[in-house]
Amino acid sequence: MNFGRVLTAMVTPFDQNENIDYGRTERLINHLITNGTDALVVAGTTGESPTLSKEEKLSLLKFVVKTVKGRVPIIAGTGSNNTKESIELTKQAETIGVDGIMLVTPYYNKPSQEGMYQHFKAIANATTLPVMLYNIPSRSVVGMTLDTIVKLSHIENITSIKEASGDLDFMTAIIRETGNDFYLYSGDDSLTLPVLSIGGTGIVSVSSHIIGNEMKDMVQRFLTGDFQTAASIHQYLLPIIKALFMAPNPTAVKEALNLTGVDVGSVRLPLVPLNAEEKQVLEHTLHFLQRYHVS
Repeated sequence: MNFGRVLTAMVTPFDQNENIDYGRTERLINHLITNGTDALVVAGTTGESPTLSKEEKLSLLKFVVKTVKGRVPIIAGTGSNNTKESIELTKQAETIGVDGIMLVTPYYNKPSQEGMYQHFKAIANATTLPVMLYNIPSRSVVGMTLDTIVKLSHIENITSIKEASGDLDFMTAIIRETGNDFYLYSGDDSLTLPVLSIGGTGIVSVSSHIIGNEMKDMVQRFLTGDFQTAASIHQYLLPIIKALFMAPNPTAVKEALNLTGVDVGSVRLPLVPLNAEEKQVLEHTLHFLQRYHVS
């Protein structure tokens, strides 16, 4: 399944007591859908999944499904380093009515390639939903090899990968060695245009919370052959993207949303809010965004 071109890895809004704020979540969902988002990834890293309980994840997924009402696909982050728990959460997410699941490479355990293959295969076999693999060695320490990804792509409902290694050569090899019905999404906002140029499908984005329409415009310009304008938009967006990753994600993007009138609250420990200097840099960057628009 192709989930679209610009997928947003949605933050989880909290209230002042660090509980999930469903009023803020509803407003955020509507903001994202009207600002370039083709699909929502819920309860992933950007959604602070490591600090969400299983009950919170299920409650959040139920609310998002109810609020979205089929306007865009919903992909649930159900991966972990515990295969049995991931299977259980995946089955419950499917019952809730999500449209797909995303499975991160098992962190901390440091499984072998065979272990990762069996892990993903077991979860995929437990659901009828399309599965997006998530390869991010900078966070999980281990990464899938090309052979493992290609082997997994032959499983019928493993349909895509969010590739966050930052290695364009590696991504090119994945696209070359997998079928036309297997989709590669960039896991790095700054590589959206380069990944499109090598045959990638799109982006699972954090920055689209703030610059979703601009990113969607860049993608559409590229797809229609207006490469010069697409490159100009990329050049314009890059400093903004860098500012949104000045601190561990999603600290800066949550602050940026709050500064632009989409209140989502703060982050949960062990993450901490931006310091005064970081906030000043972010405010300056957002002021630049408001002043300048690509025509």
